[in-house]
Amino acid sequence: MKVFKMRLLYLILALLYTLLMIPFSVGAQAHEEFKREQFVQNGDTLNYRILYPKGFDKKKEYPVVLFLHGAGERGSDNEAQLTHGGDLFLQEEVREKFPAIVIFPQAPKEDYWAKVEVDREVTPFEFNFKKEEGPTTPLQLVMALLNSVSAEEFVDNNRIYVGGLSMGGMGTYELIYRQPEMFAAAFAICGGADPAITEDYQEGFNIWIFHGEKDDIVPPSFSKEMARMINHYGGNAKMSLYPDDNHNSWDSSLAEPYLLPWLFSHEKNE
Repeated sequence: MKVFKMRLLYLILALLYTLLMIPFSVGAQAHEEFKREQFVQNGDTLNYRILYPKGFDKKKEYPVVLFLHGAGERGSDNEAQLTHGGDLFLQEEVREKFPAIVIFPQAPKEDYWAKVEVDREVTPFEFNFKKEEGPTTPLQLVMALLNSVSAEEFVDNNRIYVGGLSMGGMGTYELIYRQPEMFAAAFAICGGADPAITEDYQEGFNIWIFHGEKDDIVPPSFSKEMARMINHYGGNAKMSLYPDDNHNSWDSSLAEPYLLPWLFSHEKNE
């Protein structure tokens, strides 16, 4: 009887383990719809994943969405960058309503999208944005990749979008500054930048900014100031603040039902 009980216990544990692992394996398999690619320039390599619309046809034109991940998803596995946002663009309803080319690049472990020095020994972190310096190597590669992609005949150059969270939100602000003619609209989640860069944004540029009011990593004042200055210089920044969210405001932001309809409604020549 004792042996039988032990075998039954092992069977139950094995079953529980299998059930717990199913979501992870399904998620990993779904992510494989994002093709693994590398972009190489001057000896530097950018890992990225790219999702094409269902029924992709090179004779048609599609919008492009660039998504910049946060610091926690840096690395070289060409996988972690899909942790936040990857599932959103794989949803059947999203793919049907908004057929688009979606790109998730990955920054190396110790690098950043934005040109910024970060002091992680204090809370909230301290950020020294370096507006006058050139872009980081990962952001430079992202810009070159975008230039390459936008040259394809199947890309609708009036509908190229960028968004990101945390470190990726910072990269989003900087990318708009460095390539102001590239994007039709953007979204930035719990990010920040030197507000002075907004003077070089396109007049009327549309951006949706998100932040958690309890964020103790990147102060919500960063987003508030960016929104204020974008609007001051003639841009069109809308803001959503989540009173109970800490730094993980991307959970609320990416669940916003109007985010993608809003994003895809904009064109450069509107």
